[in-house]
Amino acid sequence: MTTDRMLIALDIDGTILDVDGEIPDATHQEIDRLVAAGHEVMLATGRSARDTLPVRERLGIEPEFVVSANGAMTLAQDASDARGYSARWVETFDPTDALQALKGVLQNARFAVEGEDGVYRFSGRFPEGTFEAQGIEVPFEELAAVPVTRLVVVSPDQTIEEFLEHVEKSGLHSVSYSVGWTAWLDIAPDGVNKGTALERVRQEHGIDPKNVFVAGDGRNDIEMLEWAAAGGGQGVVMGNAPQEVIDAGNVLAGDFYHDGLAKALANISG
Repeated sequence: MTTDRMLIALDIDGTILDVDGEIPDATHQEIDRLVAAGHEVMLATGRSARDTLPVRERLGIEPEFVVSANGAMTLAQDASDARGYSARWVETFDPTDALQALKGVLQNARFAVEGEDGVYRFSGRFPEGTFEAQGIEVPFEELAAVPVTRLVVVSPDQTIEEFLEHVEKSGLHSVSYSVGWTAWLDIAPDGVNKGTALERVRQEHGIDPKNVFVAGDGRNDIEMLEWAAAGGGQGVVMGNAPQEVIDAGNVLAGDFYHDGLAKALANISG
């Protein structure tokens, strides 16, 4: 294994980007510095592949791998693909049981699935701007037509607490799930998360677990943060994260609007 090269995996929304989609100058500068120093700087996000790659381009990084869909899809560099990347590892599941269970306990919920092609198929009206890439509206019954990398459920009429209570009542056991922002549920293949995907990437690179740095701010980052900390690396949590996310990491950064990520990255030697 290498002795000094770092694997630096960054969440996007709330960590790199603000709510308006802007990247702080200080974050750009630190990422440029670390790439120039030879560290592997990559993205690990809940976004679909289609919504992830444009952020990579904006950052000006060319990592060997990109983790999207909360770990269910890992892209690898591919010169033959117009985007420069194609799917290397894809984890899918049959969403039928989860769809039926949740539809039975959640009133007025909206459902979407992400396929292996990175396209969302959705039923019901979602918040404006939810799907930055192409989304296709289909009848509810067609959501389970093929295996998917992710099932998304949004219930805007409920609080997080009410939402979680209903989700627990659904009896979901065969899939992994995490709650994102208000009443938003991401359901992934069983045992699949950002941490499991990044462990595969780490092994591919031959980087020591102690040379891992991850940063995130959401509940879908918990497993990634725990994974990094357990290996002796840095699980960096943005200061504005929920308490349960803060508890999962071992390094607490400043909040987004005080350049929390950039200051944490600045501690990595070039």
